[in-house]
Amino acid sequence: MKYTSLHRQVATSVSHNGAIAKTVLLAPGEAEPVIQFAQATFPPGQIAPSHAHGDMAEVFFVESGWGEIAIEGQVHRLEPGVCVLVEPQERHEVRNTGTEPLVLTYFGVRSPAR
Repeated sequence: MKYTSLHRQVATSVSHNGAIAKTVLLAPGEAEPVIQFAQATFPPGQIAPSHAHGDMAEVFFVESGWGEIAIEGQVHRLEPGVCVLVEPQERHEVRNTGTEPLVLTYFGVRSPAR
C-alpha cells in the first residue's frame, strides 16, 4: 500500500521541457504495469515537443487550462474534462495555447508496441 498526496510531493521538471513542472505520485516500479502517475503544469506558451514512447501508452486528463495535443500530426483541443489516450509509438506534442497554466494529470502504462 502507498498513500500519498499531490501537495506533499516535490515537483520536478518533465524530461521534454525543463519549464514544465511535474509532481510524481507513482514512480516506475511502484504499480506495474503503470510506469508513472503524475500531474504536469504547463505555463502559458510552453510545449512538450513531439516525441513517442516505444512500449508505453499515455493517458492525459485535463484538470484546468486550455491547449492542444497533436497526435501523429492531427491537432486536438485540450480543455477541462478532456481525456486523451496516446498509443505506443504515436508521436505526440502538447502545447499550452491559453493564458493560464495548463494542468494535466497523466499516467503511462507499459504496453507492447503496435
